[in-house]
Amino acid sequence: MSEPSASGAPRVTPVDDGIARIAWVPGENVDVVRREVAAALVDHARVEALVDADDTDAQRTATWSGMRREGVMRGVDGDRVVYARLATDTPVHEPGGFRALLNSFLPRKRGIGQMLLRDTTAAEAGGPRVLLCQLTYKTDWDLPGGVVEVGESPRDAVVREVEEELGLVVPAGPLLLTDWLPPWGGWDDALCLVFDGGVHDPSVTDRVVMQAREIKDVAFCTLDEVDERAADFTARRVRAAVAALGSGAAYTESGRA
Repeated sequence: MSEPSASGAPRVTPVDDGIARIAWVPGENVDVVRREVAAALVDHARVEALVDADDTDAQRTATWSGMRREGVMRGVDGDRVVYARLATDTPVHEPGGFRALLNSFLPRKRGIGQMLLRDTTAAEAGGPRVLLCQLTYKTDWDLPGGVVEVGESPRDAVVREVEEELGLVVPAGPLLLTDWLPPWGGWDDALCLVFDGGVHDPSVTDRVVMQAREIKDVAFCTLDEVDERAADFTARRVRAAVAALGSGAAYTESGRA
């Protein structure tokens, strides 16, 4: 973070029109920083602090002085965590203001909604066939679905994604599986929720309108074909979701019980 004043007191420096930046010495009393932030907001619309990403004490001071975590500024003398408070922010002593402060730094988990659609040829296939999508942005196949948007329910998300990707309007049935996905290949961890999409005539694929940006092909696949076409963790998730049909929702981690 920028340097405090020569006296060691927190230093407030204007950096742009209506914006000030505050810095303080390690171990500074939170109440002192809080007062300086409040005083700076009398003349500025925004007060911010840039805190070293590995300085947990300074991050704690920034938070409890009322500044919300906004993100990470990468590659500026190392990575810096950006904290800020606006003159228009709800006071922290009010419930809404305190919740907003907590919400700015508490962990957030990515959610993914997927749908398990089967066709009516289970008897001839020797087991269920499930609908898989061949994706444009990776080589393996996957269940239809996608990332849950901010403020969107996973059930609404999977219905939206199936309609966007395949042009099919399919109500989401009961939750079959919650699968935790560990960090992998540059992705943070996530929760994948698989909903029952019901049983359909195989001809439903004739009505599919593929979203060209994401979907190259769709097909009903036996579980053995799922093993061949999908990534190993996806194949495990599909098998776990199929096993949960009629028995209540299950929980797995990377498809493993």
